[in-house]
Amino acid sequence: MNEDNGSQNDEIGTGGDRDHSDASPRPGRRARNLARWDSTVLDADGEEDGDTGGAGDYDLKTVAKHLGLFLATVATVALTGASFVGFNASLFPLVMPSWPDFMRGLLFAALLLAFLGVHEFGHFFAAMKHKVRVSLPYFIPIPLGIGTLGAVIRIKERIRDTRKMFDVGVAGPLAGLVVSLAVLLIGFATLPDPSYIQNFEGHEAVKNYVAQNGVFPETPPEPASEESGGQGTLMMGETLLYSFLASFFENVPPMYEMYHYPFLFAGWLGLFFTALNLMPVGQLDGGHILYSLIGFRRHRTVARYTFAALTILAGIEAVPFIHQSLGDWDTSVGSLSWLLWAGGLYLLLRRAFHGDHRWVAPLLALSLVASAAWLYGWVGHFDTQHSLIWVFWCAFIAYFVGIEHPPVQYERHLDPVRRRLGWFSMGVFLLCISPTPLYFV
Repeated sequence: MNEDNGSQNDEIGTGGDRDHSDASPRPGRRARNLARWDSTVLDADGEEDGDTGGAGDYDLKTVAKHLGLFLATVATVALTGASFVGFNASLFPLVMPSWPDFMRGLLFAALLLAFLGVHEFGHFFAAMKHKVRVSLPYFIPIPLGIGTLGAVIRIKERIRDTRKMFDVGVAGPLAGLVVSLAVLLIGFATLPDPSYIQNFEGHEAVKNYVAQNGVFPETPPEPASEESGGQGTLMMGETLLYSFLASFFENVPPMYEMYHYPFLFAGWLGLFFTALNLMPVGQLDGGHILYSLIGFRRHRTVARYTFAALTILAGIEAVPFIHQSLGDWDTSVGSLSWLLWAGGLYLLLRRAFHGDHRWVAPLLALSLVASAAWLYGWVGHFDTQHSLIWVFWCAFIAYFVGIEHPPVQYERHLDPVRRRLGWFSMGVFLLCISPTPLYFV
C-alpha cells in the first residue's frame, strides 16, 4: 500500500471526464484549484522539471528507524505465527512458543514479510524511477493476529500525472503477486501426506479420521467442546486463484487446516492482501490503477458501488455477531441486531458519502436488503461466527482512505502495455478476493 501525502481535494466532485491532451491540465475550476497547490511545469514528455526527488533522504538514522520496525515485525510475526504453524498450541503473548515452534513461526515470518517487502519496494522503485520523493517502507508490528498490520510507504509529494501514478500504483501488487505465487507453488509442490496433521496438538477428530481413511474429511468434524473453546472450527475463505492452483496437486489440506502449513498460509495471505490493495476505491493501489484507466467520473461511480458491495459483506458478518453477542436480549429473527447494524451502517455511509443522502438512503436500503437476503435466504441461520474483517475494512475506507480518488492534474492516455497491465490487475483483484476470508463453523 502506498500513502499519498496531502492528496485529498476538498472539491473532489468537481472533476470532468478524461482529458485526452498529454501536457495541459483540464480547464475550469478544478484546474485552477490544482494550480494553486503547485506551480511545477511539465515538459513535453510529461516529466517534471526541477526537483529530482527520490534520493538523498535516507540517512543512517532514518534507515535505522525503518530497520528497527522491520526487525520488530519479524519478531511479532514469528511469535504469533507459531500459534498457527507450530506443533504445540500457544497463544502469544499469553504463552510463549517453544523454540522449535518459534523457528517454524520464523519461517512463516520470512515468507509473509518477503511478500510485504517486495510489494512495498515495488512501489518504492517505481517512485524512484519517476523521481518521486518517497519514504522507505514502514513495517507495522502488532503482537496479535498474524503479528503485523502490513507495511506502507509514504509518498512525500503529489503525483500529478496519471502515468506516473499508474506505474507507482501497479508495481507493488504485481511484484507481491509474483512472490505469493512462488510461495504457494513451492508449498503445493512440497506438501506432506495427510498424516502430517498428527504432529499437531489437538485436532483429535481430524486425526482420527485421517488415521482411519488416509485423507482429510471433506467437512470439518465436530470438535469436542473443550477443544473448540466454544468457537467452532476456524475456516479460511476460498479464493478463485488459490482453488485453481490447489486443483493441480495432491494432499492439499482443507481450508480448516491450511493455516498449519507455512507456505500455504503465507501464500494465501499474500493473495488476499493483494486483493485488498487492488480494491478500486480511494487511494488504494486499485484506486490509482482504475482512475488511470477510466478517469475521474467513471472511477467515482465504480468506487461508490464497490463500497456499497463491501457494506453488504460487512452486514453479513456484523448481524450474526451482534445477534450472538446480545443473546437472549435479541429476538429469534434478530430484530435488535438489524436495528443496531442499520444505525452503524448509516454512520458509515454518511461519512463515506459526505452526508449526500441521494446516495446514503438508497445504498442503506440496498445493503440491508441484500445482507438479509443472504442470511435468511441462502444461509438460513445466524450460527456462523465471522471475523468482522469487512466491517473494519469499511470503517478504514470511510474514515481514513475515502471512497473517491482526488482529481489528478494531468490525465494522460495510458499506452497499450499499461492498459493491459491495469486490466490484468483488476482481474487479479477478482481472482484473489474472498467474500468470507475468516470465519468459524
